[in-house]
Amino acid sequence: MMTKINKKHVGSTLDDLLAEDGTLAEVEAVACKRVLAWELSKEMQRQRISKSEMARRMKTSRPALDRLLDPSNDSVTLRTLGKAASVIGRHLHMELR
Repeated sequence: MMTKINKKHVGSTLDDLLAEDGTLAEVEAVACKRVLAWELSKEMQRQRISKSEMARRMKTSRPALDRLLDPSNDSVTLRTLGKAASVIGRHLHMELR
């Protein structure tokens, strides 16, 4: 006869582990950049804005836009994010928690 095992959460969370080794802020920043890149890309598709057109509207180069849309590239400035948001009719909102 099998006994029912109580599966309570034991131990710390992933956030606790990352905070403990000092990488939580970095991991959160990378995740945020990936989400922003995905949201920009999806909105460009929805509005049918090509990469070339998006770069032209942002007054930047196509390679710079490619870096912005690359989820693994975290070397993006707030100015660039703000321009991109403006072009697609959105506002960039950031806060400290």
